[in-house]
Amino acid sequence: MTQIIKGACPHDCPDTCALEYHVADGKLIEVKGAASHSVTAGVLCTKVAKYPLRTYHPTRIKTPLKRVGAKGEGKFVPISWDEALTTIASKFKAIVGEHGAEAILPYSYAGNMGMLQYGSMDRRFFHAIGASQLDRTICASAGAAGLTATLGSRIGTDVEAFAQSDLIILWGTNPITSSVHLWTRCQEAKRRGAKLIAIDPYRSLSAEKCHQWLPINPGTDAALALAMMHVLVRDDLLDHEYIASYTLGFDELKGRVAEWSPERAAAICGIGADEIEALAKAYGGTKKAAIRLNYGMQRHGGGGMAVRTVACLPALTGAWREASGGLLLSTSGAYPMNLAYLERPDLMPMRDGKLPRMVNMSALGDALAWSAPSPLVREGWGEGDGSTSDRSDLRSSPSPLAPLPPGERGTRPIKAMFVYNSNPAAVAPDGNAVLRGLARDDLFTVVHDVFITDTARYADIMLPATTSPEHDDINRSYGHYDLVLNRRAIDPVGESLPNTELFRRLAKAMNLVDPCFDETDESLIQHAFDWSHKSLAGQSFETLERDGVLRLNYPKKDGFITPFAEGGFGTPSGKCEFYSETLAQRGFDPLPTYIAPHEAETPEFPLALNTPPARNAMNSTFGNIEELAKPHGPPTVQLNPADAAKRGIVEGQTVRVFNHRGVMKLPVAVTNGTRVGVATILWGHWRNHPGAEGFVNDLTSQALTDFGGGATFYDCRVEVAAI
Repeated sequence: MTQIIKGACPHDCPDTCALEYHVADGKLIEVKGAASHSVTAGVLCTKVAKYPLRTYHPTRIKTPLKRVGAKGEGKFVPISWDEALTTIASKFKAIVGEHGAEAILPYSYAGNMGMLQYGSMDRRFFHAIGASQLDRTICASAGAAGLTATLGSRIGTDVEAFAQSDLIILWGTNPITSSVHLWTRCQEAKRRGAKLIAIDPYRSLSAEKCHQWLPINPGTDAALALAMMHVLVRDDLLDHEYIASYTLGFDELKGRVAEWSPERAAAICGIGADEIEALAKAYGGTKKAAIRLNYGMQRHGGGGMAVRTVACLPALTGAWREASGGLLLSTSGAYPMNLAYLERPDLMPMRDGKLPRMVNMSALGDALAWSAPSPLVREGWGEGDGSTSDRSDLRSSPSPLAPLPPGERGTRPIKAMFVYNSNPAAVAPDGNAVLRGLARDDLFTVVHDVFITDTARYADIMLPATTSPEHDDINRSYGHYDLVLNRRAIDPVGESLPNTELFRRLAKAMNLVDPCFDETDESLIQHAFDWSHKSLAGQSFETLERDGVLRLNYPKKDGFITPFAEGGFGTPSGKCEFYSETLAQRGFDPLPTYIAPHEAETPEFPLALNTPPARNAMNSTFGNIEELAKPHGPPTVQLNPADAAKRGIVEGQTVRVFNHRGVMKLPVAVTNGTRVGVATILWGHWRNHPGAEGFVNDLTSQALTDFGGGATFYDCRVEVAAI
């Protein structure tokens, strides 16, 4: 007999699919999309549809391991859980005694986005021992800050409403790869006669299927948006009633965009002024116009401001009035998360009136090089918002992230790192700096994961983790408005443990006696959200348990959630803020503006490096599953024919892609699918991928974004040369 258990995809994707785990004789035999969930609609991406390959992969680790070779070799021997926990607790206690608890750094992100596995018992543990806090900035902090400055919250157009749009702008996003359920709505809209426009330096799979591709220069999105606003104002393609009722600072914005003619922006963006004119007029002339942003466009020096600038567009035209208009970057702010309950930041000790220091995960390489002065560690994060997750506060970088006082530099280094839900040796920028830090003999590293990842090869202790069918959890989404419940379908493989149980056991080994470490997963699930919040009014956990999914209560039009049809912005003024006093008070330009990328074109490094995700991976997750990777072959660097000819490079030739941070050797693909001046490398592979030497993140930078201290993966200059 086959049982079907309701589940949720935990991976870093906005779709957060509702799953059906098909189980026979205690074994997972198939994973399907839940047809009853309107977003998933029975459809899964190729990766998750083959999830049993990951759960039962032959290289999966099933017991705790201890390193016996040199760091980086990946040589381990099995040990018991008792030995593993005793070793970790003993080392942590010794480090706390000699260097202080801040010498211990947790490092995690969205390898598992379930509320429990992402951040609950783990945060309680590290808070209770007084470890350094991790500023989780690597993905979305700049865009979240920019969106919040303008709209006041991280919410937007209902993904299902895109099917009814008349114009869809895919701005720096490739939904065929990163949001397949949005793409099905785009295709439906296209069949109805909608026009699809892709704005991207790279002609992605999605861009190929749009009516128009605008290949702008990387990092110039804000300039394009300012020129669009120039045309909207000049030609009076505006909703004056919406502007008067629901926006703040229109007169000031008019003055700013008057400076941004299409000709000025065209010189920066690398597309024609006539193309900018046509784009703006199409947008201003279409009420049901929806913009889908993605996080790639905020991974530049001015990324936060770029998101803020684009986010002003729907309020000018009144597109927010329509369910199928507006803009979508994230819906994560819609959920009434009970983070203070899950994470217990009140457990953190104070030292001289300050909370433990904050370390920016986007600059891990510098943080691990502890003997050098660094702007990446600061004392006393004291914002007092009750949460250490998903910060979207506005802070410039790097100046407020002050270095340790001169007398303390090198006196309180990072001496231990506990990695879970992440693979920093692959995903963190400036990979060579990260590897140098991981290779330190005096750094005690623990990794909790499903496989011996690139990071785990440097671990002293490796611990086996569960996959989503092996534990309970509750999930929110950053692409739709539903809660999705995940129920355990099979027993853990081998001796694997979920994050929650691991940190319960580790708390006992560290003699932590607070009752919060005895709380069950079921209790955590039922307390993960505030069920008294208006967005859950009239709803119950019992309904979620029965159906597996539960839609939040927000204003609707034509059956779709319409967050700003009648204002209701979460800003201090309650309006869409073209002019932001909050930004002004924090030293930023209060109006939308263009901030050039950190790394400018030079004769030495004339090419912009663009590294969008590959279709067969999810960041580095799935990168080791041969059945998924093999059909796509080895990584390549894509060059425009003009750039290839200038360098005497031909199709299939092995080349060097390099800058002062690192080098990668791989085959070249000569294609018109990447614009002149841009080298494109799809990523998601691991460091040992056959057919390539070196690694793409060895080329990227630890420089931070304007808002939110985010990573600048796409703000990177390289040269390509024949070998």
